[in-house]
Amino acid sequence: MAQFHDIINLPWLIHNHPSGDPTPSNADIQMTKTIIDVAKPLGIEVHDHIIVGKDGHASLRGLRLI
Repeated sequence: MAQFHDIINLPWLIHNHPSGDPTPSNADIQMTKTIIDVAKPLGIEVHDHIIVGKDGHASLRGLRLI
């Protein structure tokens, strides 16, 4: 588990859903997993992928999708 000072140095993926629904799509999940797989051999750990919607947000890590 990363310490807080380490987490702020990890990349975060963030984007919005114009529909307003922050629920991750299958494409969001697959793209995130691909980025994680590509980044890992480079020593880069993606901390989270946040999707912003009209009434809130979704965290792929919080939803245990990554």
